Amino acid sequence: MGAHTPRWFIGLMSGTSLDGVDGVLADLSEEKCRVAQSASASLAPELKAELLALNRSGSNELHRAQLAANALARTYAAVVQRLLAQAGLPAHEVEAIGAHGQTVRHQPQAFDGTGYTLQLNNPALLAELTGITVVADLRSRDVAAGGQGAPLVPAFHRHVFGQPGQTVAVLNIGGMANLSILAADGTTAGLDCGPGNVLMDGWCQAHTGKPYDAEGRWARSGHVLPALLRALLAEPFFAQAPPKSTGRNLFHPQWLATHLQASGAANARPEDVQATLLELTARTCAADVQRHAAGATTLIVCGGGARNTALLQRLSALLSGLRVDVSDDHGLPAQQVEAAAFAWLAQRCIDGLPGNLAAVTGARGPRVLGAIYPA
Repeated sequence: MGAHTPRWFIGLMSGTSLDGVDGVLADLSEEKCRVAQSASASLAPELKAELLALNRSGSNELHRAQLAANALARTYAAVVQRLLAQAGLPAHEVEAIGAHGQTVRHQPQAFDGTGYTLQLNNPALLAELTGITVVADLRSRDVAAGGQGAPLVPAFHRHVFGQPGQTVAVLNIGGMANLSILAADGTTAGLDCGPGNVLMDGWCQAHTGKPYDAEGRWARSGHVLPALLRALLAEPFFAQAPPKSTGRNLFHPQWLATHLQASGAANARPEDVQATLLELTARTCAADVQRHAAGATTLIVCGGGARNTALLQRLSALLSGLRVDVSDDHGLPAQQVEAAAFAWLAQRCIDGLPGNLAAVTGARGPRVLGAIYPA
């Protein structure tokens, strides 16, 4: 046999939670994804605040959005340089960077079906700064084909976590939570469940000054508020049949404030609200596992939420009889899964292969995803 020739791709992800940029350098030359290096970078506080503000309409937002996209591309470039330095790899050996960008609008079903999705990014600048081909705008083609543009990770989850003859469920808990069902017969399904960390992180930041509730310790100090939980669970999105996707366009601080007021919890102890938000994420995710992945033997959890031990314990309690693992136990650390997925999607684009699953997104068929910005 000849010597192994790696195919290097970089994946970059800055998710709804706005907790920073995760990057991986992956060899995608064989059947499985081999992550050789990982790196991350925090978003500058002013950039994080601006990206959050740009989720809502405001003054001079086109100019502000482009400046934020430029700043994000420079943060991406710094992560790329760190990955290359760690690996001792020259830029020209990397085939492409998959750069997701920062979602600020996601309305795939808006305006009588002519929807859109918008991720802030400047892939041309990123290609210029790194000297590497960039694949970006990975969701728009699926939306143009009538799909939700999300979730896109189920195909990658099948690639790395699928087990022949077994049904496996994969739950990614980022800012939003999405579920992949890898059925024993080889079919794959997926959907967005609703808020993952986004409401918990926002509430924690507002009331403690910390960006997230480490291991769910603050939530543990509180008690679930039944009336508030009932009000939150009544959101129609949770009962909607897939294909479906969501984001900050629905689950945002004002959505929570409205339900706090309506349920009589406006003056509740902050830790009790946090406990209720954790319960909301656990209940909605568990309900979708039970509804859509009834034959699963294992639930693999990834994303930042996999580090919230209180949340994992609630999931385990609600899904008794189902083995709940973190993706680290299956060869890919929880914080690397989404970035690795976008490295894989970049490879699919470069190779002219479809990246979506029409059965998941609702698109009219398989599509090659992404726009290519050559080095």
